Amino acid sequence: MTRTALLVMDVQRSVVARYPDPAYLPRLRTAIDAAHAAELPVIYVVVGFRPGAPEVDPANKMFGRLAGHDAPAQAVEVHPDVAPRPGDIVVTKRRVSAFAGSDLDLLLRAQRIDHLVLTGIATSGVVLSTLRQAADLDYRLTVPADGCLDNDPEVHTVLTEKIFPAQAEVTTVADWTRSPG
Repeated sequence: MTRTALLVMDVQRSVVARYPDPAYLPRLRTAIDAAHAAELPVIYVVVGFRPGAPEVDPANKMFGRLAGHDAPAQAVEVHPDVAPRPGDIVVTKRRVSAFAGSDLDLLLRAQRIDHLVLTGIATSGVVLSTLRQAADLDYRLTVPADGCLDNDPEVHTVLTEKIFPAQAEVTTVADWTRSPG
């Protein structure tokens, strides 16, 4: 039996602010509401570090500037327009993939979840990295293309139309919400 979960990844206030698209959060809210209505688990994934970010190597191109610094509390706060409800799970990751430095795989396997619906910011970051790792871990995958956002529309299109279909069903939020799961 397939058990599905919706992953909402890197929709923290600080991330959303760097990707201005006024239609994105309402569309993502539609997917979240559909998952809740279908009684599917909704799992939020945020990137975060301990005080002083001791798990960050200063040589890391993406996160190195955070080494030795405390992130502001709001840096890990999910945007209020799509905030978790009571009962939703929040997982903290330490790198780009939702699996890197997190207990996501353990959590999914404990709940016998084998189908992931991937949404989030950015298509070329967390969505791509998580999709690749999840496929290697034998999860069934769906990506609502418009449930993902990237600041480079061309990269988003190449990924969702040419790369992702090799490992996932690519759809839209509207199509997925007709029959979530």
